[in-house]
Amino acid sequence: MSSTTATTNSFGPLVRDFVSGVVVFLVALPLCLGIALASGAELVSGLLAGIVGGLVVAAVSGSHTSVSGPAAGLTAVVAAQIATLGSFEAFLLAVTLAGFIQIGFGIAKGGALSAFFPSSVIKGLLAAIGIILILKQIPHVLGHDTDPEGEMSFHQPDDQNTFSEILTTFSGDLHLGAMSIGILSVVFLLAWDRIRPLSRSLVPAPLFVVLFGTGLAKLFEGFGDGWSVSATHLVQIPIAKSASDLVGFLTLPDFAQLANPAVYVGATTIALVASLETLLNLEAADKLDPEKRVSPASRELIAQGCGNVVCGMIGGLPVTSVIVRSSVNVNSGAKTKLSAIVHGILLLISVVVFPRWMNMIPLSTLAAVLLTAGFKLANPRLFHQMWAEGRYQFIPFVATVAGIVLTDLLIGILIGLGVAILFILNSNLRQPVRKILEHHLDGDITHVELSNQVSFLNRAAIERLLNNASPGTRLRIVAAATDYIDPDVLCLIRDFKDNVAQARGVKVNLVGFKPKFEFGEVIQFADYTTQGLQQRISSDQVIEILRNGNRRFVSGNRLNRDLGRHVAATAAGQNPLAAVLACIDSRVPTELVFDLGVGDIFSVRVAGNVVGANSLGSLEYAVNVAKVKLLLVLGHTRCGAVTSAAQLIAKGQATESVTGCLHLQSIVEEIEPSVTEALNRFDGLSGMDTLSESEVDDFVDAIARNNVLHTLAQIVERSAVIRESIERQEVKLVGAMYDVKTGNIEFLEPSSPRTL
Repeated sequence: MSSTTATTNSFGPLVRDFVSGVVVFLVALPLCLGIALASGAELVSGLLAGIVGGLVVAAVSGSHTSVSGPAAGLTAVVAAQIATLGSFEAFLLAVTLAGFIQIGFGIAKGGALSAFFPSSVIKGLLAAIGIILILKQIPHVLGHDTDPEGEMSFHQPDDQNTFSEILTTFSGDLHLGAMSIGILSVVFLLAWDRIRPLSRSLVPAPLFVVLFGTGLAKLFEGFGDGWSVSATHLVQIPIAKSASDLVGFLTLPDFAQLANPAVYVGATTIALVASLETLLNLEAADKLDPEKRVSPASRELIAQGCGNVVCGMIGGLPVTSVIVRSSVNVNSGAKTKLSAIVHGILLLISVVVFPRWMNMIPLSTLAAVLLTAGFKLANPRLFHQMWAEGRYQFIPFVATVAGIVLTDLLIGILIGLGVAILFILNSNLRQPVRKILEHHLDGDITHVELSNQVSFLNRAAIERLLNNASPGTRLRIVAAATDYIDPDVLCLIRDFKDNVAQARGVKVNLVGFKPKFEFGEVIQFADYTTQGLQQRISSDQVIEILRNGNRRFVSGNRLNRDLGRHVAATAAGQNPLAAVLACIDSRVPTELVFDLGVGDIFSVRVAGNVVGANSLGSLEYAVNVAKVKLLLVLGHTRCGAVTSAAQLIAKGQATESVTGCLHLQSIVEEIEPSVTEALNRFDGLSGMDTLSESEVDDFVDAIARNNVLHTLAQIVERSAVIRESIERQEVKLVGAMYDVKTGNIEFLEPSSPRTL
């Protein structure tokens, strides 16, 4: 790599961050002013908050993408607190104290609460903000600027609402000059990414349309009143005529109000609302991050607290993480928090150095930038994705979207959280436990696996399950994965075990309860293979146990067995029910596919599940000494051993010369009769090269199936011990085929027809 290329690569992220900072600055400028106006505060207080969000919060924050500033979600809270406290200076004291409270939240690791926000609510927040941006910016794009930029609530200060404002705009309150600039800006922004030379240029589309819109506004000045863009349709930054005017922009808090209890109530309110909004917006920003980085939530609370302390001390509005600016930041290609700092620096410069230049920018062109950002957030694919995830995701998502769009950000989020919590509670009430029925010779065992958190809300469902236990039931209650059980539920289980179960003749095993629950392990029945069970069980019953185990495996309802206790219980001796001759294929773990425990079966594994001297000896031991009731030969589809044997035999190749394996020939010879029979059925086919891939798979599967039947026949033919046991009906010999694609097992009797 040349030094020039390396330098370019090293500066690439810096350039992207700077460009993103410029774009975010252009978006943040009217929002800071509009939010201050909507809050009933001085315009400069919104700009100060934006500067602090960029320079203070971003410097302390650990987030790469989040951008902070005055938040639309706090406008109602700010307006109410200013009115309640009676002065802006007293309100600033509340903001300062709120900052210290947030710092305390962060130090106490309060950011951990963000892990409990449902993803449906976070995605609903993103979609709702996108819809609001589209709806709120339509009037501004068309030159209707009576409602301030940054006002996000459904009900507006001018007694209009989001929809009536649009209707008023289309009823004739349009400005030709501003509308022309806004519509052309939208067209440029939508076309920019579709024109390759433009999309690859270093000039960001929003910066271009701002310059373009500003130029058009100057051009329209000579077109008359209908086209000339007046100050009401332009950015309006307060202009300081001297250094003393700049200092006059700063306002100190009224520390004399420290004795006023209302200040502390206001501080707590601001801290709680700002922290909630910050955590939600931070989660949303992380979901937008293409690099999927995770921001430290508690550190973000500290950063916001530092920002609010500074805002309160200089006269700024309270700040939070803001999803509108954060989404614009991500979409502009920002890589680090440098972009947020750049945006803060530019806001400071715009106030101090060139406010007159900034006041030449038409609001309609900035509205076009926000409108296109809304299209990206409210992507129809997001709605389709949430619909596909089912009602437990879609309904809280839609409730969040509707709540935010039709009320305001805070109320909408609370509505979404409320609906999501109701669905979570409903899910827990309906399925507080995982219940699995295991068919067993000594009586069916009902396995009850408690969830990670068992609250008082689950008590009724668990009580109903226990009360439904009929006499003779064997109940196994497992708490291996449970971290919390409500005391009422513990009392319910204890009373059932000590009193109710005994009176009804129900046997109870309590397994996996942690010492803190003050439950010792209770074992009233064996849930593994005992000698008595082995002696009483029949071959057909063993087959049924294996069938049921495979059904549980396929459905994902495998039993949560206490294998450690099984190890201890079987240490003195074993009483297996069956012996399984399976292939060594790693995809067919015998105990897993039959959902068995320790000591339930003998497992004999050899490539191609063929019978030889060693494997036959193992099976004879299982039948004549261990007294198993079932011999099972388990083959499987897509068998590598069968495939290799078929290829070698079809091509007439020597096993050792091709594979280098000296002892593999004996396995190939065992499979050869099934392969030869298959090849003979293809009328002289001397190889497999003429078959398609799917035909080869079917061909190999058919050979594997017949190889199982061949092995069954060889066992009977070669072992007098096994043959005589079968004749005395002491043991049953069956075959089975495991499908590696589905996990299903098909049982084959020795007389099953061949499939080739």
